[in-house]
Amino acid sequence: MRTLPATDIELAAWLRLSLAPGLKPAALRLLLGAFGLPQAIFNRSSEALAGIAGEAAARAVLAPPGPDFDAQLDAVIAWRALAGNHVVTLDDPAYPPALLTMPDPPPLLYIKGRLDLLHTRAVALVGSRSATPQGAEDAERFARELSQAGVTIVSGLALGIDGAAHRGGLEGAGGTVAVIGTGADLVYPAAHHALARQIAAQGAILSEWPLGTPARAANFPQRNRLIAGLVSGVVIVEAAMRSGSLITARLANEMGRDIFALPGSIHAPLSRGCHRIIKQGARLVETPDEVLEELGFAKPVAAKAASGQAMLWGDAGVRDASAGLASVANQPDSVAAPASAATRPESAAAPKSSMAPPAVSAEALQLLDALGHAPATLEILASRTEMGDAALQSTLLQLELAGQVTALPGGRFMRATHS
Repeated sequence: MRTLPATDIELAAWLRLSLAPGLKPAALRLLLGAFGLPQAIFNRSSEALAGIAGEAAARAVLAPPGPDFDAQLDAVIAWRALAGNHVVTLDDPAYPPALLTMPDPPPLLYIKGRLDLLHTRAVALVGSRSATPQGAEDAERFARELSQAGVTIVSGLALGIDGAAHRGGLEGAGGTVAVIGTGADLVYPAAHHALARQIAAQGAILSEWPLGTPARAANFPQRNRLIAGLVSGVVIVEAAMRSGSLITARLANEMGRDIFALPGSIHAPLSRGCHRIIKQGARLVETPDEVLEELGFAKPVAAKAASGQAMLWGDAGVRDASAGLASVANQPDSVAAPASAATRPESAAAPKSSMAPPAVSAEALQLLDALGHAPATLEILASRTEMGDAALQSTLLQLELAGQVTALPGGRFMRATHS
């Protein structure tokens, strides 16, 4: 190895260990515990190393670095010199303390942004990349209120729920941390370049992968392990039965972290993963306050008053089981609900089942997609579709006449269920 300035010798040793093929983090931790810093490990005999971590680990440590190691080291030194960039090793006081409770903490972390966010109380919000509008709104609201209570929001920078969680986390004092499955010098997906820049400026981006590592499917379960390790609890917002979010939940459970899940409609595919882990013991939560209370995190009084204690589907309502109504809340007088089919004049009543339902327009299909699988108010639908009041109400009526939407008391609408 070439001669290095004294300040870079230790970094070079850590980098060499982190890149050693076949050296698992758990084995490296054994060696560090026995011999101290990396330089001391390299000075040990193969027999001494094998006696602590096994022959495979000894061979990995003593193998000469690859031919491109010097170029990799130069790239890391140059990257670290940029404003806001940090390379943090296991022996560094800046290393996230929560990761030290893992059996296999990464030897070296690449971090862009605020190191202090890796030493705070934190909660992960994760879920489907193909989030529904309702799911994205719930993720952003949960993240915002938890962040306003001083809790750091951790997620994986993926599309859908992750992105919404980061955006919400940026709105509060707790901030947000993105744990990524590529090198810290890359952004994946490309659609999140602007969000990643904002997180790097106001929050933190963390990776254990060498610089230049592209997105690979095999990297993301390991990324999920770090998400689980950084936090006190994991909240699953939406997840299909085979969602990667369930991997995060399983890993977090194995580490002794608390698992929470938001319930959804039994008709929604992205609720099935949440319902599954609830059946397996995850806590069902409907408000951010429930997460704070379960984890023992105090919420500032001012933040609690500002949140209004909002429920998942709006203000708390009462389910009328005998009438088969969904849980709904009283709306302000200014939000008047269109008359239901039972009270509308006969000329506007829903057609008999023997009649063909009216064809629906492109606007109606857009509105139906925006409605998702949970009750929504006119204000929510207007925000999602950017439709004017008159167009929105006429389109809702069209969908109701087609038997695809049901008007609920309190000015809410939901998809009609069909047997």
